[in-house]
Amino acid sequence: MKAIDQIDKHEADEETVRLLQSGNEAAFRQLVEAYQNKVYNLCLGFLKNETDAEDVAQEVFVEVYRSIHQFNNDSGLGTWIYRISVNKSLEFLRKSKRKKRFSWLTSIFGNEEVLESQTADFEHPGVSLENKERSKILMEHIDRLPKNQKVAFTLHKLEDLSYKEVSDIMQVSISSVESLMFRAKKNLKNTLKDYYKEL
Repeated sequence: MKAIDQIDKHEADEETVRLLQSGNEAAFRQLVEAYQNKVYNLCLGFLKNETDAEDVAQEVFVEVYRSIHQFNNDSGLGTWIYRISVNKSLEFLRKSKRKKRFSWLTSIFGNEEVLESQTADFEHPGVSLENKERSKILMEHIDRLPKNQKVAFTLHKLEDLSYKEVSDIMQVSISSVESLMFRAKKNLKNTLKDYYKEL
């Protein structure tokens, strides 16, 4: 039954892609409706800010619309959209870090308009902890993980994707994902012993 479902989904994806590539606006609206919550939650997992996550999610769908002609069915449509979401989120974080460095430099010369740093003061839908403070602490420590560990952990633990799905999105082997998850959990357990025992 699962194999049949996968075939049906693949055929549905192919039809959706065909419609999107032909400029069908109704198909694009349906795609946004189907993926907007997943994309937003994934962006939120990386950015820790609801407004930023909304902005980046919009950028994701703009990119999907612009790049749909480059989609070649090597991976599933959903996997491709997730990959764009990860890349856009990481790109936003890189730009934010550059802005923070620049604001620090300008503040030295008397410019009081210093950008505020991002905080992890929010509740991600994929995190169920006893209280807000523990959630904030967990997200702060996830942010400190090396990039690939952070991506793998966010996709698997917060977005509840399988190792196979994570490997497709990250374009690495399943064994690489397993290794990244092992190191991520080890790092988090070492730094969160008093806060989060059950990774």
